[in-house]
Parts: sequence; C-alpha cells; structure tokens
Amino acid sequence: MISASRRWLKRNRTPLAIGFGLIGAGYVATQYVLGKISDARERMSSDRIARENLRRRFEQNQEDCTFTVLALLPTATDNIMHELETERITHELQQQKAAKLARNGEINPSELDSGPPSVTDDDGRSMASLQSESGVHASQMGIPSASVVGEGRQDGGQQAQKARKTKLQLWNDLKISSITRAFTLIYTLALLTLLTRIQLNLLGRRSYLSSVVSLATGGMEQSTISLENHDDDNPDQAYGNDFETNRKYLTFSWWLLHRGWREVMLKVEAAVKEVFGGLSPRDDISMQKFSELTLEVRKKVEGATEAERQASTWLQYLLPPKEEEEFVLRESGMTKESSPSGSVSISSSDATPLRRLLDETSDLIDSPPFSHVLTLLLDAGYSTLVDQEIARQAYRVPPTSDVPDLNAPRVTEVVDVKPVKLPIVLAILTRQAYSIGNGVPNEYLQSMEQVRDLEAFAAVVYSSNWENEIRPVNDESGITLKDGPIDPAEGHTGQESIVDIGSASASAFESAWGKAVQKDAPV
Repeated sequence: MISASRRWLKRNRTPLAIGFGLIGAGYVATQYVLGKISDARERMSSDRIARENLRRRFEQNQEDCTFTVLALLPTATDNIMHELETERITHELQQQKAAKLARNGEINPSELDSGPPSVTDDDGRSMASLQSESGVHASQMGIPSASVVGEGRQDGGQQAQKARKTKLQLWNDLKISSITRAFTLIYTLALLTLLTRIQLNLLGRRSYLSSVVSLATGGMEQSTISLENHDDDNPDQAYGNDFETNRKYLTFSWWLLHRGWREVMLKVEAAVKEVFGGLSPRDDISMQKFSELTLEVRKKVEGATEAERQASTWLQYLLPPKEEEEFVLRESGMTKESSPSGSVSISSSDATPLRRLLDETSDLIDSPPFSHVLTLLLDAGYSTLVDQEIARQAYRVPPTSDVPDLNAPRVTEVVDVKPVKLPIVLAILTRQAYSIGNGVPNEYLQSMEQVRDLEAFAAVVYSSNWENEIRPVNDESGITLKDGPIDPAEGHTGQESIVDIGSASASAFESAWGKAVQKDAPV
C-alpha cells in the first residue's frame, strides 16, 4: 500500500507540483486583489471624509462672516448717523412750525419744548393746502403772503421771508439727508458683506492648507483634517504660526468703517441731489416714480451699463492706499511699541504674508466677479427697501410671499396704488435707516445672503490660488498637492472641482468663477 502510494506520487509529482503552484498563485493573487480593493475603499472613504470636513469648514466660515458683519456694521452705522442727522433737521422744522402756531395764538408757547412730532404730521398737508389756497409753488415760498404783509412794516415782511427761505432749505436738507442716509447704509452693508467674505475665506483657506501641510509633514497619526484651527497654538508649524498677520489683515476693515463710507456717502449724495433735487416736499410721488428715481441714483453711482459697472472701482472704499496702510494699523491699535518681536511689517515685497493677503484682496476687489456679485447684493438690498418696506408702509401694498398659498383665494383684489406725499416716504426712509444699520434680525443682510452668487463667489475665493499659497511651504518641505484643492461648494457629491489651479493669475480666478456660475445656472 505504501509502495503503491509512493509509485503514484512519483508518477504524478509534476502535475501535483503544477496544481499546488497554481493554487498558491491564486491565493496570492486573491489576497493582492482584496488588498487593492481595501485600499481603494479606504481612499474613497478618506476622500469622502475630507470633502465633508472641507464642506463643514466652509459652511462654518460663512456663518462666521455673518456674525462678523453684524458685529462691525454698528460702527459704520453710528458714523453715518452722526454725519447725516436727519432727526435734527426734523426737529428744527417742527420747532419752526410750533413757533409759527404760537405766534398765531393757536398753541401755548410752553408746548414748544415738547418732543417733535413725526415728519409726516401736518407739514405736508399744510403745504398742500397752502398751494391750493394761494397757488404759491414751493420755489416761490420766499414771497411774503398777505397775512405777513398785514402784520407790520417792511421789516416784518423781510423777517418772514427769511424764515420761509430757511424752512424751504430745511425741507430740502431733510429730503437729501434721509434719502442719502438710507442709500449709503445699503451700499456700506453690501461692501462690508463682500469684504468680510473675502477676508475670512482667504484666512479659512490658509487654515485648511495649514492642516494639510501638518498632516503631510509628519502628522500621519491624525487620519483626518481637524475642523478646528489649532495652528496658532503650535509654534512648530512653519505655515500656521502667523496669528499676528491674520489679526492685522482683518484690521483693514477699519478703512471702510471709518473712511470708506464717507467717500461712498459723498458719491451717493451727489447723485441724490441731482436726481431728487427737483422734488418739492408737497409733491405727490408714485411708487413707480420713486423706483425710477432710485434706479437713476444707482446708475449714477454704479454705472448705467454693464461695461460701466465692470469699469467702476470700489477698491478705494474698501482698502487704504499703500501709503496709508501703516496709518490704519496705528489707528486700529495693531501697531504697538511694547511688542516689537511680534510686529509684522508691510513692505512692498511679495514675500511677506500680510502683503500677499492684501495684494490678493485687491485683485479680488478689482475683478469683474466682484462687481457682478456687488450688483446682485445691491439689487437685493434695494428690493427690500423699495419693493417691500416702502411699498407696504407708504403705498399700502400687501406683502407677497415667494411660497404660494394653496388656501388663498383664486381671485385676488387688485390694489390701486395711489401717490403719496413725499414727506411720508422720507419718514419711512428715516426709520428704515435704523433697520438697515441696527436691525435685529437684519432683513437687509438676510436678503443679501440669499443671493446664490455670493456663496459661489466665496467658494471660488476659498478654493482658488492654492498653488501660490502653498508654494512657500513647498520650497522648504517639498510638499505638493497632486490632486489640487477640493471645491467646498460641492460637498460630498463627488463632482469635478470647479477650480483650475494650473494658472495662478487673476484670469484663473475669473475662469473658475465662470465655471461656478455656469454650474449654478438653471438648465
């Protein structure tokens, strides 16, 4: 039996060896394939987690932008309110009216010190009745009436004439001040929103790259990228230890809050005087007419055509010129003699991080996408002011909802929008100025943040120009990003990134913006 088995094995040893070899090779190949599949699953899981983390970081960054705007806006609002004191002009007008009534014996002189009534009290109606009874136009209000002539000699007539001219001037100042203040606040809010998005998304991009570099240069024990920014707590990081640079970079919003708004106000004021200057306080104004005049003001401030809007520059309102940068740091308290070691100088060299941030911010502000998004934000702000608040409060137009009401009647009442006196619109503009600058919740900021292109713009800022940003670290550590950045706007959908990092020029940003807008466009 044993000898027979030996003879059989001897005769079949070659086929058996081949069979065992094939089985072993199959086992090795199977294990290799299973290993590759496992590696692919781990890479896909890591990519999905990385995209999800990036999306969450990006969304958190946008929430931070909202809170930052709400924290900074009151500073600009206080400056604008202090410069354009509409309430003071209203008080002077009411004092003149009360003094006139006291002279005529209609009220007790002790009532002159009482609080001023609303700007829409009987002034508008009294001026309208004056026009109907005497036929005197607002431009002729310097001519003394018969009652004034009957009061005394030429002296009294000249004093009354002077008082009437002063009242007309006050009405004109009130008209220009209330309109300019509301419009300036809308422009300031839109500019502050865009500037904050640029600043925080640039810093958010740097923080994310810091996590990537930390993971690639020895932090492999951390399998995922942290959502929190611990870069400033780690002095050994070559990329993220510039907390002072970030602080000083964010400080440059001081320019818009304390200087830029004034330049915006002067530009808006000139347009308002040119467009609304011919209106009299006793004139009736329709909603369509007010909308047309508002559009004319916007055309003079922003540009009448698309080419003019693209050519208009907003950089002077948002960032100081280079010779004023040190002044901004001193005024904001960032430059202190007590901490020279932590100071960051602003030189003309492109090597300093602060200089690179400011230059990239300037390029973004001067880019056509910035003007495009700014126009959309202003559209949203003016729509809230004119089409919603003024239409509802002055012209009694019922509010319309974007969500259709299935229980609403099929036949709706057609509202006859009648013209109203100009002082009624001015009073609403005066109140809305506080809602624009200090409203809680701020409906104007909410309407601007609903603009889809604003998030697309922030996503492109967050995910573009990574190659230039990582180059200083690449030179020292040899780290490269082979696959390029991940578009945070995609989340975990697995779509192709909209960002083309093959070019670091401004045209690359505009190309990425074009792809983002094309992806968001309805089919």
